[in-house]
Amino acid sequence: MIKYNQQFINGEWTDSASSKTIEVINPATEDVFATVAAGNSEDVDKAVAAAHSVYLKFRNTPVKERKEMLERIADEYEKRKDDLIETITNELGSPLSVSEKSHYNAGLNHFRTAAETLDTFEFEEQRDDALIVKESIGVAGLITPWNFPTNQTALKLSAAFAAGSPVVLKPSEETPVTACILAEIFQAAGVPKGVFNLVNGDGENVGTPLSEHPDVRMMSFTGSGRAGKSIMEKAAADFKKVALELGGKSPLIVLDDADLDDAAASAVNRVVRNTGQVCTAGTRTLIPAEQKDKFLKKLKKKISTVKVGDPRAEGIEVGPLISKKQFDRVQSYIEKGQEEGATLYHGGTGKPEGLDTGYFVKPTIFTEVDNSMTIAQEEIFGPVMSVITYNDLEEAIRIANDTVYGLAGYVVGKNKEKLQYVARSIEAGTISINDCGGPSTLPFGGYKQSGIGREWGDYGIEEFLEVKSIKGYFS
Repeated sequence: MIKYNQQFINGEWTDSASSKTIEVINPATEDVFATVAAGNSEDVDKAVAAAHSVYLKFRNTPVKERKEMLERIADEYEKRKDDLIETITNELGSPLSVSEKSHYNAGLNHFRTAAETLDTFEFEEQRDDALIVKESIGVAGLITPWNFPTNQTALKLSAAFAAGSPVVLKPSEETPVTACILAEIFQAAGVPKGVFNLVNGDGENVGTPLSEHPDVRMMSFTGSGRAGKSIMEKAAADFKKVALELGGKSPLIVLDDADLDDAAASAVNRVVRNTGQVCTAGTRTLIPAEQKDKFLKKLKKKISTVKVGDPRAEGIEVGPLISKKQFDRVQSYIEKGQEEGATLYHGGTGKPEGLDTGYFVKPTIFTEVDNSMTIAQEEIFGPVMSVITYNDLEEAIRIANDTVYGLAGYVVGKNKEKLQYVARSIEAGTISINDCGGPSTLPFGGYKQSGIGREWGDYGIEEFLEVKSIKGYFS
């Protein structure tokens, strides 16, 4: 049994004020594999006080020192590779290969990228006889989700450190052990006391007092729209800056000239990655009406090859959902799709054959889906795809944008002009053409109810900065 029954505050592991603990469940086995401290407002007060006591000093550290600190963090992070991969598989249920390639590597990349970004980031700019200065906003409260315990956490931490902002982190109580390892990594890397503080606990006892604390200057949150709204309301009391990365219902538009084998592979990958627990998942696949039958056959063939099972077994691509609560949520959406008239084409309710223990679900495809249906409008956060037909490109774009979300979008095809037109027309923060990747400095964030602000690279650092104009500085 792994035990992290203390909070990490002001550079030290210290007893939590509540003396209570939280059990962490392995979603593949349904067994408790770890316990962590259950914090409260007293712990938050101590953590914020520690961060507040050093924020002016950390704000004014030379950029070179912050860059060197991020590089040391990345070096220490690499030394804990096996521990991180093992822990992510235990607490998230991610297959070992995915824990390495997707989760571990993402965290490392964010620390390395932040350090590199500081080489060219301009914190000062001269305009006539005035000086424009970008300086740390102060103490930042970070609340991170369970679905990417290294990616989202390292993303926020690296940007805050690069900007010179000390932080108080509240990770999800469902995947908190990874954050405890990060605390050990920061200790080993020589992060100054007070710069990083970790308070484990739930939203009511830790997230709320953190959002309301008068010495916290900004809140950066990734998670559900409901929780994001609550954080925004609490932060409004003293006009904190808020950065939110929320939900999505991303479209994948297949053009009429697309290679259908490639399109089917892309659609399946976009919906089963991380067991569908991805805010950018392409859960609505839009296909020309005349190509629907041919495409569905290829889609079914592709999704039938996806291996669901024990995340430690060879060749497994999809593990369990994070919890019983999430399992029940996904089941209810599959039932709702059928109730509203969609056709269950593949998968369905219940667990895959032979997987009685663990929160495993069947990758599922619905056809005959109208975009007004619940399964096409609400974020399911599981491997459930809605296939929607369109008659012309303008209809496809209208359907794609007919949602309260705007986090991501995908388009596959061959005609460059059409691809670019569709990409420009989708109302979302990140668009991928033919599964093309990009540099890790590209801004990430959403339109509409998918969030406020941007992360990654220089855009991410900007979120933790205030801008000051000094007139007559050079006169």
